[in-house]
Amino acid sequence: MSDHRQTILVFDSGVGGLTVLDPIRHARPDANYIYVADNAVFPYGELSEEILLARVRDVFDEMIPRFNPDLVVIACHTASTLVLPMLRERFSIPFVGTVPAIKPAAEQSQSKIIGILSTRGTAQRDYTAALIRDFAQECEVILHAPSGLASKAEAMLKGESVSDSAILADIAPCFVERDAKKTDVIVLACTHYPLLLEAFERLAPWPVTWIDPAPAIARRVVQLMGHGEPASASDQAVQAIFTAEYAIPAPLEAALKGYGLEKIDFISVNSASSV
Repeated sequence: MSDHRQTILVFDSGVGGLTVLDPIRHARPDANYIYVADNAVFPYGELSEEILLARVRDVFDEMIPRFNPDLVVIACHTASTLVLPMLRERFSIPFVGTVPAIKPAAEQSQSKIIGILSTRGTAQRDYTAALIRDFAQECEVILHAPSGLASKAEAMLKGESVSDSAILADIAPCFVERDAKKTDVIVLACTHYPLLLEAFERLAPWPVTWIDPAPAIARRVVQLMGHGEPASASDQAVQAIFTAEYAIPAPLEAALKGYGLEKIDFISVNSASSV
């Protein structure tokens, strides 16, 4: 096998993509990893489609030539439901997206009442509506996009206090009961939300299955890139890039190190769009 160590770039608007990076690193511990967080314009879920497309284009026009990755994972539902065609047309490398896991949710649900916990951007996408139409026609689908939940996940990772009542208020609309049947599956349709899974499980009105897309993304990466070489390098430092410089608080620094992000750089991206 070649000595060339493949490079995988994992991209998100913030730290939510860490929940996707982790299983990919376990599946391919021999690869180099670049984690890019476009924190300069976080959160993506509130941006218009036009601005989001332009911004992601500008970020990748900067990052692809700089890091020359073999594969890119868009670890963001809001971006993936919009930008993948543009990126695949613009660059010749493979892109793996993160889209709402509506099909497996519909298949797993016994009550046929499923929740989709998303951002506003993802909730409004035609892509999401098509997934519901194609795979969940037999289900009642509660599509809920609480404002600020991704920001709460970022805040918790920074060591800031987020009240249980605020989190419960954000997830409660997904829990419905109809004719003795209850929501039994909820899709985590934002990569930030698994960061709050412990709180979700603790505060949920009743137990449900929470579907995190990350394991499926890791499997797709292996399908595209192969299994690679056996390696004990899963603890290899990940290079992290943030697009806006800021003082990283100690709890966040510790959390980043827990995900392997030891080396942190700041690279500003000039955007032609007004963000």
